[in-house]
Amino acid sequence: MDSLSRIFYAALLLLLAACGGGGGSSSVPSAPIADNGGDGGSDGLSDNPDDSCGVPAQLDFIEQVSQSWYLWFDELAEVDKADYTDPAVYLDALVAPLAADLRDPGFSYLTSITADEARFTSGAYIGFGFRYTITAANQFVMIDVFEGSPAYEAGFRRGWELLAIDLGTGFETMAALRDRGATSEEIFGANEIGTERLFRLGKADTLLEAVVAKVELDPPALAGKPLLLARPGNSPVAYLNLRQFILSANDPLSSASQAFAEAGVTDMVVDLRYNGGGLLSVADNMLDLLGGGVANGALSFQLSHNSQHTEEDANQQGFFDELLNTMAPQRIAFITSGSTASASELVINALDPHIEVVLIGADTYGKAVGQYAFDLEQCDVRLRLTAFEIVNGEGQGGYYTGLFDTGRFTLCSAQDDILNVFGDPQEASLAAAMDWLATGTCQTERSLNVRQSRPAKAGGADPSWWRVNTVRPDRLDPTLR
Repeated sequence: MDSLSRIFYAALLLLLAACGGGGGSSSVPSAPIADNGGDGGSDGLSDNPDDSCGVPAQLDFIEQVSQSWYLWFDELAEVDKADYTDPAVYLDALVAPLAADLRDPGFSYLTSITADEARFTSGAYIGFGFRYTITAANQFVMIDVFEGSPAYEAGFRRGWELLAIDLGTGFETMAALRDRGATSEEIFGANEIGTERLFRLGKADTLLEAVVAKVELDPPALAGKPLLLARPGNSPVAYLNLRQFILSANDPLSSASQAFAEAGVTDMVVDLRYNGGGLLSVADNMLDLLGGGVANGALSFQLSHNSQHTEEDANQQGFFDELLNTMAPQRIAFITSGSTASASELVINALDPHIEVVLIGADTYGKAVGQYAFDLEQCDVRLRLTAFEIVNGEGQGGYYTGLFDTGRFTLCSAQDDILNVFGDPQEASLAAAMDWLATGTCQTERSLNVRQSRPAKAGGADPSWWRVNTVRPDRLDPTLR
């Protein structure tokens, strides 16, 4: 068995251990994701030219795998390996033509096996425990605070504004830090356990000051608890907010589905506004819980490979299965935004032929492809490579600029109301969803003074001075702190 074959064999073993459920099957390399990859973590790279994990070995590895498995292998750039001493830069050069037309704007990347597996098991990272946004008035506002995190325990909540931070010499306002060009690391500290900052936050007339230290976090898969929203004279509306398609999401999704079924739910709201994707196996499980009853046995999605691997297509399919906890929604309003990507888009696209769905908020990101994990033998090096396009059971895909842009979906425009918590019927996006469920039509847009923009895909600089990376669903979200 040659080296590359051993790589594929090891990857296959990982796949069989990591994926399953919902009738999906697999026979190609490991842990397919419909994205939201890791942050890179420790790259596990070596500069020793005689090392089997050294740069020359990695360059050969990238070339061999890309030429065989890359979805658009025949469109890769012609570049000379001898010109590169950084494997990640070489990979970027190879896929540059596909990045330029937005088919692969950074979805293919190098990381470490350790970081990648931790990311998709629990979503773990080191931080304080919040995600933020910037308003039109340049206010730094918390949009999600992870339950149980240091920030949450200190009293941080969605809708609170970060006013100032003490970096060790007294409080500096966010405006002052911006004006003097402070870096993200300077503001929030090193990405190390124990790093502390003194924060000052405000909401309305209330101020909060708290010292918060970074820890290793496993953000709960669901934001808050699944809810049953009462409707006079009708069955309740189910609401749940899924942060990411990670393995730890399976149990709470199953429990929520059972509770909704027992309550007689026929209408539901699934909040995916910040969900950049994750594991296909988790998306497959969610499809079974939501659509397994109405579409039991039907093809839910299929992964389409390049012309060198068409035999994999028949084995890379998901089927709707009716599980013990499967519910029976007739209508689903999906709250979406430009940060809703990949596995999130797969679920919506797969359910559309079987259940009445609508998009609430803004159009999705547009990630119609997914990656496999290819591991360099005996090295902590993983190549996440774009290797398949995702289509639903009707063969519909191609949502490279968002689901709404395909012309197949209704979008009720609504703002991300960061001033109200998730699940509050007064929150603008949820209120718009409830309006649609009540009337079957889109009502007037509910607007706030909050900037809602699509994440940059390629070629554009992020204007937010404290963001060190472009926001995109193939990396750890840089708004996580």
